Formats: sequence, structure tokens, C-alpha cells
Amino acid sequence: MSSRTRVLTCLVMLAAVIGFAGCKKKSAAGNTTPPGMNGPTPTAQLTATPNTITAGDQVVLSWRTTDATSVSIDGIGDVPSSGVKTVTPTESTSYHLLARGDGGTADATARVTVNQPQNAVAVPNNMDEGNLTEEQRFKQNVQDIFFDYDSYDVRGDAQATMSKSAAYLAQNPNIKVLIGGYCDERGSNEYNLTLGQSRADSAKKALIQAGVSPDRIRTISYGKEKPFCTESTEECWQQNRRAGFTIDR
Repeated sequence: MSSRTRVLTCLVMLAAVIGFAGCKKKSAAGNTTPPGMNGPTPTAQLTATPNTITAGDQVVLSWRTTDATSVSIDGIGDVPSSGVKTVTPTESTSYHLLARGDGGTADATARVTVNQPQNAVAVPNNMDEGNLTEEQRFKQNVQDIFFDYDSYDVRGDAQATMSKSAAYLAQNPNIKVLIGGYCDERGSNEYNLTLGQSRADSAKKALIQAGVSPDRIRTISYGKEKPFCTESTEECWQQNRRAGFTIDR
């Protein structure tokens, strides 16, 4: 083999080695997956209905997340991946939800504007409950609970609400309670009347287990005939899947 041939052969082999190394380098640079993020990025939605209220009124927070391993709302704490909760803000508030997952984080915010009643006189925040009517005290302490679709099981996020309701009723033994079972618009009238009754009965059972005498509780099903919200949306349907509490006169 001539000297010229040997030189050309060496040059070709050197070019091949450099090209191979360049390919490996490009492949490594093309891997843009951040360390520790091996799953889909979470999504988060949060709504407040209504988003403008008069002081003392209730707001229903509705949220839904996907691909989240933990979900929390500022001022409320850890919550399920989706659900609803009734709150009674005393001043304008922004509720912030944070969803964390293997693929990162996502957040959502819902703003509630609280207006003071017209001609209202400013009162201290520690106003004695004795200045409230019986109905106002009842609504402040015995709040509605919500159910999943096609279910009448009392959810985990309703347990604290039921405990507070039972404690108030224990302190006021003369109050009797009417529990109404409500459903969203889907399904037949007959089916929803049965489901609404099951929801009211589940709420009654929870109060009895918490120490409230059964002879103080009456239940009724309204099915889908008395909706709290009339839009055909998931947020609206969640509001209508409830057990509502009123004083039984």
C-alpha cells in the first residue's frame, strides 16, 4: 500500500470517528426532559359560585384537577383531586388552588367579592351571636353538604361540616331539622326522587351517628325539581347534588 493510500485511509477513519461522536452529543442534547419530571403535567380548574355576594351569604367552591398527587387550597388545606365546598367569606377573598404531580405543578385562582349590606352599620368581628336571628345562627353553623355524581355516600370533605352541624344541634336541643335531598338535572324524575331521598337519609344517618336524636330529624326528597343552579355545566351540577338543612317548623 502506498504512503498516499495509507494517509487517505487514516483521514477517512478519523472523519468517521468525529461524526459518530457528534451524533452521540446531539442525541444527548436532544433529551430535554427535566430531572424528576417523568409524568404528565397536572391541570387545575377552580370556580366560585356566585363570585359576588353580600356579607353573610355562602359561596360554593368547585374544583377539578388531573394528574395531581396532592391538591391544596389556601386557607382550606389539603383537598381531594376534585370536589366542592361551601364557604362563607367575610371579606373579598382570592382562593388559590395548587396541584402537584410527577410532571410539575399547576394552579388556579377564583376571586370572590364580598359587599356589605346596604345601610349596614359596621360591627366588630366578634359580634355576639345573640344579635343574630335563629335562622341566621342556624345557617352559620349547619351548612349543606355535597355528593358525587350518582352517589349518596357522605364524602370525606363533608365530615367536618357534619361534625360542626351536630355540635351546634347538641347545644340547641329544641331545634328540629328538615333535610332535603337534591339532584342535578340528569336522569328521570323517578330515579332522582329516589336518589335525593337516599342523600337526605345519608345526611340524617351521619347526624345520628354524631349524637343527634333521630326524632329531631325529618327528611324529604326534592329530586331535580328545585335546582340551586340552572346551567348545564359540571360546576352547576355539583351545586345541585346536595343535602340541604333547614329548621323544621
